[in-house]
Amino acid sequence: MDAVDAVELPPLLPEPAVSDLRLEVVMAALSEPLRMTIARKLLLESDEFDHPCGWFGFDRPKSSLTHHFKVLREAGVIHQRQYGLERRSRLRVDDLNDRFPGLLDLIAATQSR
Repeated sequence: MDAVDAVELPPLLPEPAVSDLRLEVVMAALSEPLRMTIARKLLLESDEFDHPCGWFGFDRPKSSLTHHFKVLREAGVIHQRQYGLERRSRLRVDDLNDRFPGLLDLIAATQSR
């Protein structure tokens, strides 16, 4: 194992277990256009690492973005980790595919506004 493999990631912030994911909660979180855009961007443009809020390029107040990311995390759409003062996000691709087959295809097909 080299030095890169030995790097430990911060723990995940609290989120629902896969078995506790509920379609109506996920859909409610995704019903807001900005949150759908966040999920779609993470699905289509993300690499296999956590992304800070600045990566998304939104011109919104930090407090507003914090709220939207929290809703997505608490619904089970994204993972978040705390890196110092910064929270970074990643879509829960495997969990969402396991629990709701086809949902990510719908997110990918949705046009962003």
